[in-house]
Amino acid sequence: MAQTGRVHPVRGSKLLSRILRHDPASVGITLDPAGWVEVDTLLSALREHGHLLSRAELERLVATSDKQRFALDPATDRIRANQGHSVAVDLGLPPAVPPQRLYHGTPIRNVESILAHGIRRGARHDVHLSPDVETARRVGARRGRCAVLVVEAGAMHADGQLFSVSANGVWLTSQVPARYLSLLR
Repeated sequence: MAQTGRVHPVRGSKLLSRILRHDPASVGITLDPAGWVEVDTLLSALREHGHLLSRAELERLVATSDKQRFALDPATDRIRANQGHSVAVDLGLPPAVPPQRLYHGTPIRNVESILAHGIRRGARHDVHLSPDVETARRVGARRGRCAVLVVEAGAMHADGQLFSVSANGVWLTSQVPARYLSLLR
């Protein structure tokens, strides 16, 4: 296969997200049950599919990613996505007590439906919630004009809803029923 050249950091982050969250088979790799893959295996598979990325470039991409989407194990031998998987993995995140309020950024076109039906995880394992308004705005703005929803996470937790928090500070839960939501004004 013809080489496509060095991987640009933004393109590399998107490529790694697709592979490590959704489609490891696209480059012929398999994630372990916790979502990890050997770095050398990943780099070799990328190279075989025309994506040149050195270990140093990969480590720099992980370290400098503004969203901290990926984690290397302490020995830097394995890599995984911190959250956002649509493939079966168990990240082993323990239950955590959330703050009273969390936030969810979404395109404005989704607000009416979400306020009526709640937030569902869709193809992902969990609903992703932000710890602050600014992060939620950035997340929601990726798809155009956005709104920020306030999630009464403390009340949800008190009512028995489980939460966990990923290594990069994203709060995860299986769903957010509509009764715990309001639009940030």
